[in-house]
Amino acid sequence: MPRGFQLATPRARPLAGSADMQRFEYKVVQLRESLMGGKLSDDKLEKVLNAEAADGWQLRTITSADVKGRIGPGGVDGLLVTFERPVQR
Repeated sequence: MPRGFQLATPRARPLAGSADMQRFEYKVVQLRESLMGGKLSDDKLEKVLNAEAADGWQLRTITSADVKGRIGPGGVDGLLVTFERPVQR
């Protein structure tokens, strides 16, 4: 084996349904652009991320999506921001 390399040892994972399995809860937040064509600001996203982190939520994914607007049948470009945190026992 070349110097400086180590083989990774796989970590044992608990079986589904076992008492040692950590459980998570999830929260999805919709962020959308304004109906007047304004773009979703970086500041708005940053504020949402920091507010959720202060409550113990960790960012899981950000997905681009058509989010239903308040007026009419169409959607506007937006984001679905998914957070997770361990369930408190």
